[in-house]
Amino acid sequence: MQYRKFGRTGLFVSELCLGTMTFGGASGIWGHIGNLQQAEAESLVGRALDAGINFIDTADVYSEGLSETITGQALKNLKVPRDNVVVATKVFGEAGKSPNAAGASRYHIMDGVKASLKRLQLDHIDLYQIHGFDPVTPIEETVRALDNLVQQGHVRYVGVSNWAAWQIMKALGIAERQGLARFESLQAYYTIAGRDLERELAPMLRSENVGLMVWSPLAGGLLSGKYGRNTEAEKGSRRTTFDFPPVNVVRAYDCIDAMRELAEARKVSVAQIALAWLLHQQVVTSVIVGAKRVEQLDDNIAATAIRLGADELAQLDQVSALPSEYPGWMLERQGGARAKRLAESSQRG
Repeated sequence: MQYRKFGRTGLFVSELCLGTMTFGGASGIWGHIGNLQQAEAESLVGRALDAGINFIDTADVYSEGLSETITGQALKNLKVPRDNVVVATKVFGEAGKSPNAAGASRYHIMDGVKASLKRLQLDHIDLYQIHGFDPVTPIEETVRALDNLVQQGHVRYVGVSNWAAWQIMKALGIAERQGLARFESLQAYYTIAGRDLERELAPMLRSENVGLMVWSPLAGGLLSGKYGRNTEAEKGSRRTTFDFPPVNVVRAYDCIDAMRELAEARKVSVAQIALAWLLHQQVVTSVIVGAKRVEQLDDNIAATAIRLGADELAQLDQVSALPSEYPGWMLERQGGARAKRLAESSQRG
């Protein structure tokens, strides 16, 4: 297990992060994703920590708060030293019936952090993330509220999830101008079969030194190896009951075919190749892996030992490449023309 610098901070987190969306189960989508109870969840947390994972991600809406409760109790039951683990959670979703019990307002953030700390049984949260974009609340209000939590010691770092590049840049500008705690990370969807993040978000992350946490790295199980162009899905599997996130299935099957070929040659799982591809992407800080069984988690952890060669990466990049879109194709054209002129000028000189 390798450890990577977290954004612009001095914090180091493991290249894999344990996701806890499978903890708890409840009504609605949570029952489809997972319903692990305390003992089962503790087995996963213990195995992750033993493998060197020092990063755990949860959210106040996962299983209606039960995921946070189970995660906090697991850390307590396993007697995990507080400085041995980086705990991340999120606020934004509906936490009650009040019109103010959701969103990214100061009102909701201040209430949300207290509730999360209580469920997690912690005195501080290492990474507190806004779980979605709130078009009603001014970004400045959100950024200032998060800064207050950092100054008060309730939160160490702040991040965001599922925001557009321009929204994050606006927040970073406000934080810099006013001397407030800035977003140090983005949690976003990114897979070999869903590379949309590379258009706007990845360049922004590199430019501003913001860390990337990847959610659903196997596209909701689609890239696990259980699915294929001519493979019938296992009855009750996640994709058959909860078809999310949206994926271009034709392109995904092309990716799966290519990854299966590499996996068979290496005698590893397709899932390991999919995760290894992500771990080779420079913009990625940590990949969030969730599991229902220890065997699944072990398979995911094994991906950290895979080193893909240049030819293998090129093969996967080719089969998964995004179609060109404006203004990308125009920028590439202009950039290529300028590079050609500079090269010709250099040769003449």
